[in-house]
Amino acid sequence: MATPQLSPGVLTREVDLTVGRADNVLDNIGGIAGPFPIGPVDDPVDITTEQELISVFGKPKTTDSQNDYWLSAASYLSYGGVLKVVRTAGTTLQNANAAVGMGSTSMTGTGRIDNYDDYINNHSSATNFNYAAKNPGSWANNMKVCVIDDLADQTIGITTNSLVTAGAVIGYAVTERLENVVIPGLGTTELFNGYIKGIITGVTTDSTDSASTIDVKITDRVSAAGVTTAITYDEGTAWASFDTSDEIKFLNNSGIVTGTTAFNNTYYTPASIVDWYDEQQLGLTNAVTYWKEIAPKPTTNQYVLDRQGKNDALHVCIVDDMGTITGIQGNILEKHVSLSKALDAISAVNSPQKIWYEQFLADFSDEVYAGGNPSSAGDAYWGTTPRATGFSTACTAVTDSDGLWGQNAQGITYSAIGNVTYTLTGGIDYSSSNGFAATLGDLITSYGKLSNKDEVAMDYFIMGPGLTNVNDSQAKAGYLLSLANSRKDCVACVGPHKADLVGVTNTTTQTDNLVKYFSTLMSTSYGVFDSGMKYTYDRFNNKFVYVPTNADIAGLMCRTAIVAYPWFSPAGQQRGIINNAIKLAYNPNKAQRDKLYPQRVNPVVTQPGLGTLLFGDKTALGYASAFDRINVRRLFLTVEQALQKAAEAQLFELNDELTRANFRNIVEPYLRDVQAKRGLYGFLVVCDSTNNTPDVIDNNEFRADIFLKPAKSINYVTLTFVATRTGVSFDEVVGRV
Repeated sequence: MATPQLSPGVLTREVDLTVGRADNVLDNIGGIAGPFPIGPVDDPVDITTEQELISVFGKPKTTDSQNDYWLSAASYLSYGGVLKVVRTAGTTLQNANAAVGMGSTSMTGTGRIDNYDDYINNHSSATNFNYAAKNPGSWANNMKVCVIDDLADQTIGITTNSLVTAGAVIGYAVTERLENVVIPGLGTTELFNGYIKGIITGVTTDSTDSASTIDVKITDRVSAAGVTTAITYDEGTAWASFDTSDEIKFLNNSGIVTGTTAFNNTYYTPASIVDWYDEQQLGLTNAVTYWKEIAPKPTTNQYVLDRQGKNDALHVCIVDDMGTITGIQGNILEKHVSLSKALDAISAVNSPQKIWYEQFLADFSDEVYAGGNPSSAGDAYWGTTPRATGFSTACTAVTDSDGLWGQNAQGITYSAIGNVTYTLTGGIDYSSSNGFAATLGDLITSYGKLSNKDEVAMDYFIMGPGLTNVNDSQAKAGYLLSLANSRKDCVACVGPHKADLVGVTNTTTQTDNLVKYFSTLMSTSYGVFDSGMKYTYDRFNNKFVYVPTNADIAGLMCRTAIVAYPWFSPAGQQRGIINNAIKLAYNPNKAQRDKLYPQRVNPVVTQPGLGTLLFGDKTALGYASAFDRINVRRLFLTVEQALQKAAEAQLFELNDELTRANFRNIVEPYLRDVQAKRGLYGFLVVCDSTNNTPDVIDNNEFRADIFLKPAKSINYVTLTFVATRTGVSFDEVVGRV
């Protein structure tokens, strides 16, 4: 209804009758689950290339069972589609980890972190490991996590064989006199007298050569009058660093001078002083790498500094120490600089990016999760009890609770661990007795992650290999068929049981095995059976193996949609050539194909001069119907999904002739286009008052009846050659044979 105008003028209105459209929405998405060597468990990952498959899920192992899954996935990808890969769980799987606890070799309790959600929900606050590989398996054993924070500023050498006797104890103060030192801000004529104070964070006693050292963190400057000013270490600066030009003394936590004589003028002369960070190396087995080559010394992040906190920053490097992952010993896989011990720390003002080290590694590391925060008890196995890096009052060191990691930054001086290298161990693969095979239950769980059509788009469920037991293989196939049949937006590609074909020399037996195997499987137009087991080359393990072709069948449908349209048959010489097939375990002849095809089994054959190809296009439907052909099923899947999107645009509109006409104007041009592209012989769209009756309207429904005459593929060709006498007219014999 137009808005009334109360005075002369021009009113401009717009009415949009273009809402909604119909487009082909098949995205060529396949799905497969299996026991891959690495990768997140039960967490679908989109893979588009073989290189991505290697990067996320590793290279295939030498065991045949695992090869079958990996090579099936690679086979599908060779046709150009997208593959959702789900790594299946296994009872023996464990993550390589650096455990907490004296003498531990792996984390206590559950030794498996499946994926990101599992970590966040069940392991992010765990105290039984310091670091763990991001996914289970032996692949990360011997990987090293190198961590450094701002434990010390300087290392001071003292010529004594007993620093403890001298009074050097971790957590005690160490001081050095300042005499007539020019301090910034006091003016060039004003000289400072007093001392600088630090906290002892490390003690090394050399009883043989009397060349002991202490690690010192500079904290304060104290005037002769007793005024304390916090300072930051500045190498080579007289008022902010120790040097060898003056003597040092040690004070206990009560501020009392310690040492052999324990009186106020007990001083020790430093033999050497070096920058602590400059001397720190990553704890690698076969390589020498200095932390200063990675990044400048971690100190305090700006976020924490703004909140009167200190000493929160740390660097983390993840290293392929033995070269088992990349083939290069000491190869740095990741480096993460200036992460934070503060729970609330962010990278910049108003930034959504948290730099709290546990969350940051969870979000951005490809290799590891962080576990429990270091504490005096929990980190004892590593010999790196977190140490105070400052004083709370006078000479009272900050306690572990005061500076515990994982607190908000306000006013916290965080404890430190220094330079620590954690070696990950305890990673375990699938049971070796099963040859990297997963159980039926595990596989069903993994495929279940792809079952919800509202959450996961899917065009092809790929069975890949069966299991050791033929009944389990049938159960796996049956489950995938039921998934596709319940979703009704995809097809399940199902192959034979390997032992029914490979190693069976009698082709009649092979044929009978296939008929028996597939006869037990449900009737559905949302499934496709094939007879193939191709012999292909595994370049990763330098051997030839038999791999089921059901992934190739899904790939053929994918390729057909790319080079033609989904409603074309994926079989035959034009679009049915199978990639990377050297030979077949079973190459059925015409008589054998005649037995297989009525049993819904599409033969895969090798023909001279052509190669290996799909020689049938039946669905798994058990009775005669237009839907017993792959091209028809794919046509309806394409049209149904396209028109469903168009129908969604009509939701909450009024059920009147204008809405119906608008819907017809969307649907009919789309169907004419499909017809022009040889998908339909004809169609009719009924969406008017005949099917949208008053009762339908009162029930808040909207109905459209769409009649389709699907184009049919040619399955049978009859060529009749007729010999006639010379004098006979062709008109006389046409139609008589």
